[in-house]
Amino acid sequence: ALKIGIVQARFNDDITNALATACIAELKAMGVSDDRITHVHVPGALEVPLALAALAQIEDPEPFSALIALGCIIRGETYHFELVANESGAGVTRVGMDYHVPIANAILTTEDMAQAQARQTDKGRDAARVAVEMALLLESLA
Repeated sequence: ALKIGIVQARFNDDITNALATACIAELKAMGVSDDRITHVHVPGALEVPLALAALAQIEDPEPFSALIALGCIIRGETYHFELVANESGAGVTRVGMDYHVPIANAILTTEDMAQAQARQTDKGRDAARVAVEMALLLESLA
């Protein structure tokens, strides 16, 4: 049975809560039970990679089959958007490569709240599907 870890950023929590709800519902629909899902929260997108790395290091009683990053970064008037989007994305990718664990990156990067709201449910579901597909792929290649 797959073991899935979810790291959810609290910033823009209306969006990230909707992402998490859709993601967890899809995981359950795909047969992942509640007791096989670990869901943690961090302040914002920049903190997601560190929490992913902490989860990736857990091997007792077994390692995670896949991890999921949930967050929402909405463009503002400063360069901060690019910094957060680029650094969080790079960090998520680095954790996956360093720990050889699949990570579905559903940290939304949008121009405005309306774009985020339009994507929150589909991207949450997509993250669950990506995590399961990649976990099964790596399992089959091992």
